[in-house]
Amino acid sequence: MRLFLAIENDMAKTARIYKITIQRFRGIHSLTWLPAKGMNVILGGGDVGKTTILEAIALLLSPSNTAVISEADYWARDSAQEFVIEAVMTLPDTTGIGSQNTFAWPWAWNGQDAITPSANGEEDLPEPGEPVYRVRVRGTTELEITWEVMQPNEEIDHFSTAVRRRIGLVRMSADERNDRDLRLVYGSALDRLLADNALRARIGKEVAGLNLHDSLNDKAKEAIESLDARMAGAALPCDLKLGLTTSQGLSIGALIGLMATKNGVTLPLSSWGSGTRRMAALEIASSTGKEASVTLIDEIERGLEPYRLRKLINILTSQHGQIFLTTHSPVAISCAEDAHLWYLDSLGSIGALPRDKIGPQQKRDPETFLARVAVIAEGPTEVGFLQYLLEKAFKGNPLDHGVRVCDGQGNSATLDLLETLASSGLLFAGLVDDEGTAPERWKKLKDKLKGRLHQWPKGCTEDHVIGAVPEANLLALLKDAEGELDGYRLRTLAERLGLQDKSTEAIDAALKASGKTWRALIIAAASGSKDGAPAGQEKAWKKHSQQWFKSTVGGQELAQKMVTLGAWTEVQPQLLPLINAVLAAVGHQALQELDL
Repeated sequence: MRLFLAIENDMAKTARIYKITIQRFRGIHSLTWLPAKGMNVILGGGDVGKTTILEAIALLLSPSNTAVISEADYWARDSAQEFVIEAVMTLPDTTGIGSQNTFAWPWAWNGQDAITPSANGEEDLPEPGEPVYRVRVRGTTELEITWEVMQPNEEIDHFSTAVRRRIGLVRMSADERNDRDLRLVYGSALDRLLADNALRARIGKEVAGLNLHDSLNDKAKEAIESLDARMAGAALPCDLKLGLTTSQGLSIGALIGLMATKNGVTLPLSSWGSGTRRMAALEIASSTGKEASVTLIDEIERGLEPYRLRKLINILTSQHGQIFLTTHSPVAISCAEDAHLWYLDSLGSIGALPRDKIGPQQKRDPETFLARVAVIAEGPTEVGFLQYLLEKAFKGNPLDHGVRVCDGQGNSATLDLLETLASSGLLFAGLVDDEGTAPERWKKLKDKLKGRLHQWPKGCTEDHVIGAVPEANLLALLKDAEGELDGYRLRTLAERLGLQDKSTEAIDAALKASGKTWRALIIAAASGSKDGAPAGQEKAWKKHSQQWFKSTVGGQELAQKMVTLGAWTEVQPQLLPLINAVLAAVGHQALQELDL
């Protein structure tokens, strides 16, 4: 007994969900998730179950018993099998979990699940970990809802409304009618702010004293008097008058809400814009003196301009409670730097997107995580190059089909990003160079992604494309859009040969004298190779690539010249499997050849 009491006295200050399991609830057949402390951002495609996860948590921690369910809340509408939503979570003393009629005993958290606690070494059970509780809600086969606390001795007790109410759930759904926290509903943010348990009784007494009968016109009064006489004659309740009444599931408090003045007119706060209502609900919850333990926000960007969205996320980040939100907004993803990102796939599996792996991409190009298919290209050359080819394959902008080409910011960073995406469930593809580093990691990734990842056999994009240009057309790579020789490109070649004269004649003579070739020289300059650079000139030689194709526009130019200069025939067999894999990922037919 002393052990359990010591455990309870050490409970956390706010409730937190360590593990949630959803079975046969709406569109989720089975899902187990260990959410992180702080802000959890759930990403994923349409209709995969993001909102369902939030609604499952909302039902489990509902501060009232007024929820109504139907067959639509059961997996495949099969109400012959119960749905179950279970959580392993901390519940602080302030929730009253330890002062119910039946004492609720804590379990011990071992990092993955709740286990039966035991004193050191007793009965070969593990030592006690962090104290947690197992709570659940079931939708029974009779379409009734049952909230339960599971005890370590396998007994089942009621998970009371009082405890759920004190957890401090704040819910902002995508439903335009949602204004619960702005009204005096049991367990709402406004209810917790006022903290006046007798307020409803006083309101009820005041309302009951209102003489509504005198407000009736003469005809209505006569109708009431006639009805009263009939009731008395039938030995039914009489002395009738009008008054304000409530029904099951609706209290007088639900009719009481915050009012605010706009342009000199007092209006219910619930009638203002959805973004304003959300911000107001959060401010109310934050003003209670006790921060909300669990906050649920579906489509956080709804009704908010970018600057207000950033403000809302910053407010949430500064709080100590656990937050669950969904979004389709690049702004929200970009500014949620301290959040934990998760991706929910169409099969109901949820995977983490580790901050240390995806942080730079999250900040730089948040749409990577919202695309139907993200194609990670190693650098700006590959972005422009692949964008050009995909535009031809789709006969239009790939973005119109949900395909986004993203800059992976270098070989090493791209490898980290691709490995993270591969473990998360995101549908993606990639185009990368072979720099001879991490061969085992690249092999494992290619084996997993098959045709959706193309790594050039050796070298980079410039090596393979320029290497496939016929000899007679090589000098055309030096020409600009007007067909004139580009002086900057000629200068990079001359510098690599130690020449002051950058004419093609001088360069050709130097190449013949040294036994080098135009092709090798152009590839070296275009790729920024530092091989053979004089001491102190390494950085300058690396920058040569900027005069060639090391930009998104340059990548598009390289793709265009690949076609016009006759290199596509040789390159196509290498890249067509990647292009077809991207097409197939969005439901398009594979191509026998790409018509450029």
